[in-house]
Amino acid sequence: MRIGIGATLLTKGMASGHIDGIGIYTRSLLDELDKLDLEKSIVNFGDCKSFHHLYPQHAKICLPLPYQAATAYSLLTSLACPGSKQLAKKIDLFHAPDHYIPKLNKIPVVATVMDVISLAHPEWVTSPLRAIKNSAFRNMARSARQIITISEYSKADIVHYLGIPPERINVTHLGANQAQPVAPEICQAVLQRYGLERGFFIFVGTIQPRKNILRIIEAHRMLPIPLQKACPMVIVGRDGWGSDEILPELRALQARGCGRWLDHVSDDELHALLQSAKALVYPSLYEGFGLPVLEAFAAGLPVISSNTTSIPEVAADAAILVNPKRSEEIADAMLKLAEDAAWAAEMAARGRKRLKEFSWEACARQTLDIYQNVAIS
Repeated sequence: MRIGIGATLLTKGMASGHIDGIGIYTRSLLDELDKLDLEKSIVNFGDCKSFHHLYPQHAKICLPLPYQAATAYSLLTSLACPGSKQLAKKIDLFHAPDHYIPKLNKIPVVATVMDVISLAHPEWVTSPLRAIKNSAFRNMARSARQIITISEYSKADIVHYLGIPPERINVTHLGANQAQPVAPEICQAVLQRYGLERGFFIFVGTIQPRKNILRIIEAHRMLPIPLQKACPMVIVGRDGWGSDEILPELRALQARGCGRWLDHVSDDELHALLQSAKALVYPSLYEGFGLPVLEAFAAGLPVISSNTTSIPEVAADAAILVNPKRSEEIADAMLKLAEDAAWAAEMAARGRKRLKEFSWEACARQTLDIYQNVAIS
């Protein structure tokens, strides 16, 4: 069985130096599938200049048009994407792991749909063409032979908003590898670089409304001033859509000497920061999975997160779950972790135990099972 795996979004992320959750999923899946007996090629839409440097051990296939143009062509003509005939000579099945779901001729498509935020919460995703894009995404997702998603919560949303029957949707949880301890001298060098000391609260994610950063800052401000100074709030993430109200608060947080905004750090620096922090504060308003929660577990961090959407499914009793719309609940959890070292250690231990339920290896093996089932159907 010859598998083609879409890498368009991963290619863009590697070119820009920032790989987001979907990129991490694609990269991790490719790495784990390398360990299995599977013939595969990686596929990119449109611009292939930087693509050829990606994963040199794999065959590469470049479709002739950018995804948006290929999608428009398929929708307007009801025909397969350009390049589909040539692709059919090289692969038996295509996996779209990044929401770039093509219509292909005589090639079954498996599509990973992480979430349907743009449909469930259009207020968090703006675009003059949003309605058209949502309609195109709905049509392309429905055309896939099978859907993979990352939580039971997302599966229910996909059934509701895309109208796809539940028997065509498979849940494969994401993974996170147990973090290797970062050497103390490396941690210290990273802390000095950013003017930090051990024991800060940390948030990791794009600066956008659904990440609930304004309430994180508000909750931190509710803490006693000496604690705000001793345990500053460190926000790690690039500027995203809808951040106009958030950025002034981030600057004010820094001006008070109670926190930092780090808009870009390397993977190695992030590992050092996580292992130097007191707790992850992640009360997101909507998550299809919540990968930073697992990454914090891997780093041995206690986690404060939301009691809504997919987070309870992922974290179970290994995180402190709060109402993300109540800043005082977030603040109470932060205060308790700061004042009760034994309880913080207990929550960190629960996180490490919970992490054993998730792995990229299991995700890849379940994904391979889906490929095989589609191939024989």
